[in-house]
Amino acid sequence: MFLCPPPPRKRLKITRGFTLAELLISLAILGVIATFTIPKLLSSQQNSQKVAAAKEVAAMISGAYQQAAQAGVLSANFKASDLTPYMNYVSVDTTSLVDMHPLYGSHNCSNAGVVCLKLHQGGTLVATSWYFDGTSSLNAIRFDYDPDGIYSGSTADSSGKSVEFVLYYNGGLTTRGTTRVGSVDSLGALPSASVFDPSWFSWQ
Repeated sequence: MFLCPPPPRKRLKITRGFTLAELLISLAILGVIATFTIPKLLSSQQNSQKVAAAKEVAAMISGAYQQAAQAGVLSANFKASDLTPYMNYVSVDTTSLVDMHPLYGSHNCSNAGVVCLKLHQGGTLVATSWYFDGTSSLNAIRFDYDPDGIYSGSTADSSGKSVEFVLYYNGGLTTRGTTRVGSVDSLGALPSASVFDPSWFSWQ
């Protein structure tokens, strides 16, 4: 009688886990990466929202201009504030300080001739009291859009500074930093310089 040998015993594989020290080091590295990455992602998202809102405002300005042109009310003395009846807004602000474009200070919404419109997305559109002062393709009026509607307290470029839209008598629209050569309004010449556009804004 033959006896079968017993099957060989299977060796148990022992998987080595992470030590507490290794886990803590990994968490520390992830924390450092998150510290640098998350704020940039949030800032990028906020800038995208502000750019989208600013482009919406630019479209509203252009649409209001077309309505005014059809109504036959345009003239050399037409002011930016004369365009507000053709715009959509939540309320008129008569008390706040809001930002002008970079390198400049603030608009005082209580000043005569300045019309500050609170918009549905939380920003403020300032229609200035300056007028076309002519009817050529280089005569312009100006609007400042402050994305948060709050004065930043600084004349430097910052995330809260306004983008200034320049609307020409022929209906063209640029920013203050990309005006046409020879642009003017009733206050004088409007030379182009990229520093007049806030760093958060882009047409792209």
